[in-house]
Amino acid sequence: MSTFKTLDDLDSDQRVLVRLDLNSPVEGGEVQDNRRFERHAETVRELAEAGHRVVLMAHQGRPGDDDFVSLEQHADILAEHVDRDVQFVADTYGDDAIEAIESLESGEILLLENTRMCDDELPEEEPEEKAETEFVQALAPLFDAYVNDAYSAAHRSHASLVGFPLELPAYAGRVMQTEYEANSAMATREFDGQVTMVVGGTKATDVIDVMNNLGEKVDRFLLGGIAGELFLRAAGHDVGFDVDDMDLFDDQWEENHETIESLIEERGDQISLADDLAYEGPEGGRAEVNLEDLEEKDRPYLDVGADTIEAYEPVIHDSEAVFVKGALGLFEDERFSNGTVGVLRAISETECFSVVGGGDTSRAIEMYGLDEDDFGHVSIAGGAYIRALTGASLVGVEMLERN
Repeated sequence: MSTFKTLDDLDSDQRVLVRLDLNSPVEGGEVQDNRRFERHAETVRELAEAGHRVVLMAHQGRPGDDDFVSLEQHADILAEHVDRDVQFVADTYGDDAIEAIESLESGEILLLENTRMCDDELPEEEPEEKAETEFVQALAPLFDAYVNDAYSAAHRSHASLVGFPLELPAYAGRVMQTEYEANSAMATREFDGQVTMVVGGTKATDVIDVMNNLGEKVDRFLLGGIAGELFLRAAGHDVGFDVDDMDLFDDQWEENHETIESLIEERGDQISLADDLAYEGPEGGRAEVNLEDLEEKDRPYLDVGADTIEAYEPVIHDSEAVFVKGALGLFEDERFSNGTVGVLRAISETECFSVVGGGDTSRAIEMYGLDEDDFGHVSIAGGAYIRALTGASLVGVEMLERN
């Protein structure tokens, strides 16, 4: 387990700089509430109730993207979850931010502006370089401690994540602590029974990395999603390429098909592929086709089919541990949620150690009325989750440990 300090080690009456990950979908200019606010609220509430003066940093989108917006709305959403007022200042380390920070009273909370609106934040550089930036040097002297709660961004070597631990005593927030422990379980725990991994999503490279790194620890891989369709193509089926205006398969195939083919050859007994796929039928409903009956791909496939779900469920029921990375279909559309929800329901019915993560997959639990308490851990991380599963280092965690 990690050797970083947590909130339990924090002295009383501190002015604390806290890095959260509140990056959220933005629809029509409106920031959408999601699980990240709820999770980070635990850390923020605990600090405020203990009487600390709490200053928050977070990012939203990337420069040039539609979701690159101010954090003003984030302050209001977070306040609802913390059940305390969250002040906002449209500045990160200038005079307005410094004045707002210095005027904070015990138990008050302040959210600074989007860290990615600072030139110093984004370039991936060594922590020592980030610590010397104007961003870090301007803010660090104002604080007694730094708390990193942004586990889902911990694979990024950005100023707000890796610079401050070189300038201040650093601690892990509750999200960082629980995410790290659960998501590192694959690398750190031994399981006596069958270990199963449900792998889907849109990126073949994620699936390849997981299989290459975890092939000795995982007994069965259950595949779906775009990545699963690419594996079906490698297995000789006429799927896994772009049709219509798609841009999802062909480039990934070109870059990864040799590795996928070798994985099927080397680990074929561990890999379960879909028997059937679902698509939008002529009346707009869900229709399915068996792979053996499919002669030519002429439409997008948006989920695994009923036979596949029926085959995957008993594998999950027989497992001691199940890890989920990515969705098996377009679960946001109820017609094509059967695969993702089917495996999640099977996990919820099984007395096993389970971790669900990978991008937005965890959203399906809430969307389809499943109980989060029926899962061991539901991760809010994407890239960091993949890295932790494979035992790769997370620079944000490394900096907490170094501190």
